[in-house]
Amino acid sequence: MRLFECGSLVPGCPWHTRADNDAEIVRRVVEHMRDAHGETVIRENMIDNIKARIVDETQAA
Repeated sequence: MRLFECGSLVPGCPWHTRADNDAEIVRRVVEHMRDAHGETVIRENMIDNIKARIVDETQAA
């Protein structure tokens, strides 16, 4: 299981998500960034930053 914690990208945000693959994590994070943080344009470097912060859940503890 893969894990992304929004607080690693947006300090103070408690939102997180888990999925079996990185593509689903990225999809969910982009949706969250639009809904919760008002991001209207998701640039390639934002996708790279998201991917860099996805970890195996077993390593997150």
